[in-house]
Amino acid sequence: MSLPRVLAAACLLPLALAPVADAAESPGLWSVYETALKGAKYVDLTHTITPDIPVWSGFASATFSPATAGSDIEGYARKGDTYTYATHGFEATEYTLRTDQLGTQLDPPAHWAPEYPGIDELPPTYAVRPLVVISIVEQLKADDNYALQVSDIEAWERAHGTIREGSVVFVRSDWSKRWPDPALAKLTRFPGVSLDALKFLHEQRHILFHGHEPLDTDSTPTLEGEDWLMHHGYAQAEGVANLDQVPEVGALVAIGYPKFGGGLGGYARYVAICPPDWPHGVSIGPDDAPLPKSDKPLHYDSKAGMRVR
Repeated sequence: MSLPRVLAAACLLPLALAPVADAAESPGLWSVYETALKGAKYVDLTHTITPDIPVWSGFASATFSPATAGSDIEGYARKGDTYTYATHGFEATEYTLRTDQLGTQLDPPAHWAPEYPGIDELPPTYAVRPLVVISIVEQLKADDNYALQVSDIEAWERAHGTIREGSVVFVRSDWSKRWPDPALAKLTRFPGVSLDALKFLHEQRHILFHGHEPLDTDSTPTLEGEDWLMHHGYAQAEGVANLDQVPEVGALVAIGYPKFGGGLGGYARYVAICPPDWPHGVSIGPDDAPLPKSDKPLHYDSKAGMRVR
């Protein structure tokens, strides 16, 4: 059975027990790991969050700083002390995130429609889904404001077959190749997804959600696509990256995001799980644990506003 067929039929569980050598004798879903996931290629589709990534001008930028003691700890630290490896044996970081609409995201419908779920109310069934990638790179050569059309979806289906119910559909535009250029947040013309295409994907193909590389769904004055999605109970992914490194069909996507109570946006991580013979990505290997040691320790750089090597 192929990788997508095995995993699309299974609800993967985060099992943290020792692997079983013989997949045929593996209990439950451990055989899925042995026969499919263990040899797969993994491609990260997520931008790194830093203090200077593009963000809508209506929001303030994030700041990172060394964490300090919030109270006196007798014999250990005084309130306001900066934690250091030398003095305390560890360091930590204080993140001031002034919006949940930052970087690679998962927008729950409550972002626009409070009667629908927030980020903490999304079901755990979002964890792993079949991944569809539809490219509009060629169309953008003639029109930098091009939006995915129903005709593009139909052309993809003629080549690859009908999009499966419950899939995640990412629209490749290569817009993310300019990341983290701050000018990206100011563009009024950028790749989009048309309202008709969104309606087709959800009402005709019954996908889970779609995703795009820019930070907005479309460039219409009212953001009509995002408005329709949110007010009909659909989520969406924004700020997705590296779609040029995954196949148009046959991969899966693992979806993770923090569970903020009442959250209206999510700092998300998307990882494409590709067939073993795919030329991009990394495989499970001995460097996964323990993780490799670097000869350049992390340290806080005040100019960069974050820890760097």
